Amino acid sequence: MHGRVKVKTTAQQEEEKRKEREKKLKIYVAARDACFSKRKEGVFDDEALHLTQQLLSSNPDFATLWNYRREILMHLESIRDPDEMQKIYEAELSFLEACLKVNPKSYGSWHHRGWVSARLPRPNWTRELSLCDRCLSLDDRNFHCWDYRRMVVKVSGVPADQELEFTDRLIGSNFSNYSSWHYRSTLLPGLHPQAPEACQPPGASSPRGPQSHRVCEEQLLKEYELVQNAFFTDPNDQSAWFYYRWLLGRAEREEMISCVYVSREDERVAVAFSRPVNAKSVGLLLVLDGQPLRVDWTSVHPRFRHSPVWICDLPPGTINDVTNEHNLTVHWTGNHAHRDCALYTGRTESWCRDTATDQELFRSELSVEKTSVLQSELQSVKQLQELEPLNKWCLLTIILLMRALDPLGYEKETLTYFQTLKEVDSMRSEYYSDLCSKFMIENTILKMEYAEVRVFSICDRSLTSLCHLDQLLLVTHINLSSNQLQRLPPQFAMLQCLEVLEADNNFLENLEGVYHLPRLQEVSLKNNKISTLTDLQPLASCPQLKRLDLRGNPVTQAASVESGLAELLPSVTDLLL
Repeated sequence: MHGRVKVKTTAQQEEEKRKEREKKLKIYVAARDACFSKRKEGVFDDEALHLTQQLLSSNPDFATLWNYRREILMHLESIRDPDEMQKIYEAELSFLEACLKVNPKSYGSWHHRGWVSARLPRPNWTRELSLCDRCLSLDDRNFHCWDYRRMVVKVSGVPADQELEFTDRLIGSNFSNYSSWHYRSTLLPGLHPQAPEACQPPGASSPRGPQSHRVCEEQLLKEYELVQNAFFTDPNDQSAWFYYRWLLGRAEREEMISCVYVSREDERVAVAFSRPVNAKSVGLLLVLDGQPLRVDWTSVHPRFRHSPVWICDLPPGTINDVTNEHNLTVHWTGNHAHRDCALYTGRTESWCRDTATDQELFRSELSVEKTSVLQSELQSVKQLQELEPLNKWCLLTIILLMRALDPLGYEKETLTYFQTLKEVDSMRSEYYSDLCSKFMIENTILKMEYAEVRVFSICDRSLTSLCHLDQLLLVTHINLSSNQLQRLPPQFAMLQCLEVLEADNNFLENLEGVYHLPRLQEVSLKNNKISTLTDLQPLASCPQLKRLDLRGNPVTQAASVESGLAELLPSVTDLLL
């Protein structure tokens, strides 16, 4: 037995580790309590600086200690000269590098480094950029470092084209670098903006708020080539596909008044905006025949504080005489925009609006060159899809390219690809159903506008959701029959001109959005899931409702349903059960 090394048992080893941890914990707790005591007593000395450094070296995510450390440094600024503070802050930056080695994604460490860099008498931004380069070479998705780099670039004035070259290098070394693709998307609109006149929809006359973040066509075509190299290299990596989707997307809609509608019969004005607003706070002014009117703007549904559509009732007798002509202007004072609308003699209603086509709401006008490039892209992605038939990104991108090129021309083919996509990626089939519904509604709006009618019909298209309802403000007849709708959302109340609603053969359980529609006269809800009178309560807010068809709904089997409906909807004279 002599001369043999005694092997410790597992139990002995665990006990020694436990004692070592307890020893370290006691030291840590003692230092922490000392820091708390000093802070409570208002002590900001070198010892406190040393204690916080000792604690943060082992645990750089202790936010309270970073706060205390900043208080100490601010106190030292009041008693030390700039040269001394330069040395203290440079030592602080070295300490922070050590903390980042412990945890490269420490919120506290990166925030404190930004704070220190901003207070340095003579900051060295080149060193900070070099630190970012080193950190991103170890982890190119460290979003803390990316945030810090953007701050350094902004403060130090690094040229945007230099940063774009930086993303070129990172993407060239690793296509699967989502952060670099995203950073690129923030740089391009500033470096290669689309000319303002190219962004302006035809007929636009009023200011549109901030400049739209669009990229000029020449640069877009180069980006298509770059990203295509990426997803052909690794078709299953999502980073490049997301960036490609951004390239194909449209810029945010400009802030504008998109429609003004005036009804002589209802003595009501409805205003539609390009985005949801709070009319009570944006400064909305109504001028009738040159005279400002005091009116109360209300959203179309009580649930909305912000809405794309707002309405107001005019004082009785203001415009109800059909022999008079009126000129009305709505001023959006907060955005320096306005829209005029003339109500001519003999007319009971009038409107002035930008169509979805005018606004390039669903697709942008394409030049010959861009059309040619996108057609080529479409063929390339289709070829990739033949090689990768189960790749959801290929399928979705084919759909988006078709939407960009010709949404109506490719409608049938788009539906086929959506069906394949739902089979390939069944976990997200409901998302694809909603996206398909959105595209079908957009197509139907375009068809309605081309036909210059106020009837919106989209039957038997497996719709699962409704959208763009603010674009249907002027619609008088809507047919949503034979779809898969479960509800009419509050946004449905934007259909202020609606007279006839057909929604047979769906799965409707509530009618929340059929709220205070002043013109609604006929509602057909055959074969839905309406089970109680409470589900029909919103209809009581529609004063002109005359005809209601509820055949095939569970509610028709309820006791005393006729008397209940007569009490709930006294205006209805034609009830079908």
